[in-house]
Amino acid sequence: MAKIIVDGMGKQCPIPVVMTKKQIEKLDGPTDVEVHVDNETAVQNVTRLANSLNAPVDVETISDSEFHLTLHVGQESIDAAGAGKGQDAVEACDVVSGRNVVYAFTSKYMGQGDDKLGEKLMKGFVYAVSQLDTLPKALVFYNGGAYLTTDGSEVLEDLKKMEAEGVQIITCGTCADFYGIKDQIHIGIIGNMYDIVTTLNDAGHVVRP
Repeated sequence: MAKIIVDGMGKQCPIPVVMTKKQIEKLDGPTDVEVHVDNETAVQNVTRLANSLNAPVDVETISDSEFHLTLHVGQESIDAAGAGKGQDAVEACDVVSGRNVVYAFTSKYMGQGDDKLGEKLMKGFVYAVSQLDTLPKALVFYNGGAYLTTDGSEVLEDLKKMEAEGVQIITCGTCADFYGIKDQIHIGIIGNMYDIVTTLNDAGHVVRP
């Protein structure tokens, strides 16, 4: 069986889980996915991911600060990951890390007044969020905020960086349709109002720039 390695060493929860899930989604056939992590929390949550995808997993303790988990991924597990299963492992990680903050963006400008200044402030704001030691659980974009997730957005690279580290990106589908920009959104998910409401409702704290 083919084998690939996911290097989660030095990465805090939920990054190793997100990296593993994304790798499984890309597979085109049965593969052993060996995940390297350096803490017990990551071991528990990668194991939780494997169980939710019905993938047998072996855990090898290399040292007190190095663990290798081998997920024996079959087609059933690949299909499950592609269907969105395994998100419970990511969410469990969020609870463990205490990361339960959601940022809600309603405009591509920050504040009211001069639009050019507002764009500049928003660019600096999103960059600052991407540099936080503890990243938010999710970023939600609706009304004019939907423009921030489109191709050519000045904050797109910072959003991609946060998504790669496990931050959920949700753009309002109704808003994208209204502004005619749905085909310009290639990051995160295009969600409905239920997605937005549940994300905001489940947040421990909501920040609106």
